[in-house]
Amino acid sequence: MADTPYNDDLRLAHILADQADRITLSRFGAADLAVEAKPDLTPVTDADRAAEDAIRSQLSHTRSRDGVLGEERGSTGSSSRQWIIDPIDGTKNYVRGVPVWATLIALVDEGEVVVGVVSAPALKRRWWAAKGQGAWSGTSLFTGKRLGVSAVERVEDASLSYSSLDGWLHADRGSQFLMMQSRFWRTRAFGDFWSYMLVAEGAVDAACEPELELYDMAALVPIVTEAGGRFTSLTGRDGPWGGHALATNGRIHDEVLAALDWPED
Repeated sequence: MADTPYNDDLRLAHILADQADRITLSRFGAADLAVEAKPDLTPVTDADRAAEDAIRSQLSHTRSRDGVLGEERGSTGSSSRQWIIDPIDGTKNYVRGVPVWATLIALVDEGEVVVGVVSAPALKRRWWAAKGQGAWSGTSLFTGKRLGVSAVERVEDASLSYSSLDGWLHADRGSQFLMMQSRFWRTRAFGDFWSYMLVAEGAVDAACEPELELYDMAALVPIVTEAGGRFTSLTGRDGPWGGHALATNGRIHDEVLAALDWPED
């Protein structure tokens, strides 16, 4: 592994992911899994909260000066360095026994996402990246396979993944999305984190969603960009800061942005 300022942070992120995996896998499919509805009517389980609590506990010992933002416990601390946690991305899948869910762990330093780990233990997959180190997938930090986006240059030859049509309809962009996706060679709704990891692997050429939180996106950004891709808001702002996302291999990015014609904030 190349010597960069974020080596220790990346190692720590893997340790955090290991801890979360033990908790989430042990509760996946459990008959006594406790499921509640949050105020926004999305589900949360005891596994979500336990995984985030375990990550926060570890960070309080090893990175006590860093801030933390988590989906379930909110924001704590004030620092130019902030860990961003989604303990289970894909909770609806988790609750129903669908194995497509993951823990997302990111580190933001001075406004830039510099470390990202996506761990999907039910799929036996993990993806990670740190600034300047490339993007990788595998089971170990030292045995990963380097990732690279596709070389597809035309939307008509490209594959698109998304989460659902409902979000585009609710955003009053259903017609634009349908017209845009009809130009692609192939479209599938793989959904959530997996769409973006497939972009980083070169299996899919574009992924987009109209409404996301920072903790949904932060860990995905360095994996896509270190794999050679591009990750922006639907208005073209780099990074996970716009409340929505488009990730591509970079070659078709501007064309997709233009087709979606998302209004400026």
